[in-house]
Amino acid sequence: MTAPLPEWAHHDAMWIGFPSHADLWEDDLAPAQEEVAALATALWADGKGEEIRLVAATPEAADRAQALCPFAKVIVEPFGDVWLRDTGPIVMGSGDTRRAQGFGFNGWGGKYELEGDDTIGERLAGTASLDYAKADWILEGGAVDGDGTGVLLTTEECLLNPNRNPELSREEIEGRLKRDLGATRVVWLGKGLANDHTDGHVDNLARFVGEGRVAIPQPDGEEDPNEEAYAAAAEALLDADLEVTAIPSPGKVVRPDPETGEPTIVPASYMNFLIGNAAVVVPVYGSENDGDAVEAIAALFPDRKVVGLRADHLLTGGGSFHCISQQVPR
Repeated sequence: MTAPLPEWAHHDAMWIGFPSHADLWEDDLAPAQEEVAALATALWADGKGEEIRLVAATPEAADRAQALCPFAKVIVEPFGDVWLRDTGPIVMGSGDTRRAQGFGFNGWGGKYELEGDDTIGERLAGTASLDYAKADWILEGGAVDGDGTGVLLTTEECLLNPNRNPELSREEIEGRLKRDLGATRVVWLGKGLANDHTDGHVDNLARFVGEGRVAIPQPDGEEDPNEEAYAAAAEALLDADLEVTAIPSPGKVVRPDPETGEPTIVPASYMNFLIGNAAVVVPVYGSENDGDAVEAIAALFPDRKVVGLRADHLLTGGGSFHCISQQVPR
């Protein structure tokens, strides 16, 4: 089996989850919808980008999505929440060989088990007329990142967590990554970001930006809550003979806890950028490093327009632009 195409390969379309449930998003619902609409608009790029497929869980949300993004195709499919990087299928191959690979899903280790999230992958594959197969183990798409050559990044904190596949050893998990995702080499990083409820998804920590080339945050001083995680990941990448490019970190980003209201460190990361055909969209948070990070990522993608967009309200739900999307390669 060949590995999935890298994210920078051309896409036919981009699935994007559209916030739909007021009981989940509360006061953040409307502004989160507007952040998603801004992402969709940037990716569409006045028709120069891929087709945008906004996935809404209800007819009411679909109407809002269409009003905000008249250029988009809006799909109504019930889901628990918007995190399609984890619940949607990974599309393998290209052209006539494309198919959708699904995995088991248990709400990020039993934390957030919501109706529809365990079946949205197969249903989305159906809307795209893609053959679908479901693997016999649990994996979220945000837990892995590849460069198209068979090299795959992941973290021990997530894939070896007993709340996912307690019956599988490290070697068995590696074997299934090779079997189901065409991996030829798995590079294991350690921990992900502090307070990341995904248990350390790699798409918040380290991202391939070219064959054998990985972008990773540079700690923002001693108060950066992820200083140790960044340093350990960089060391592991260099040990794996991968090229490492440092990107500024947003540093310590604090937001009120949605339940207690107490100031809490949140897993804000510029690494949750999304690569489209015409644009790369970087989440920004009002940090003094926002501009430098966007500039550094722009240098990695000279053939695309790189823009920074605020993702504050999406972050209240636990993720950002990469987390809510899944590409359909051409």
